[in-house]
Amino acid sequence: MKHEFTAIIESDEGGFIAYAREVLSAHGQGRTKDEALQSLRDAIALILLDRRESQPVL
Repeated sequence: MKHEFTAIIESDEGGFIAYAREVLSAHGQGRTKDEALQSLRDAIALILLDRRESQPVL
């Protein structure tokens, strides 16, 4: 299954921060926009994995 989220990337002191409004607590950071975006992708993947694993099996 493939998900698409909107990434918001902002410049910060010494680099960039990224977040997705659709996934609470998902944030990324990096020296470049690409690093921040990859960090955000990794954070989203971990959050979604945790949510899948914590759901009860019916």
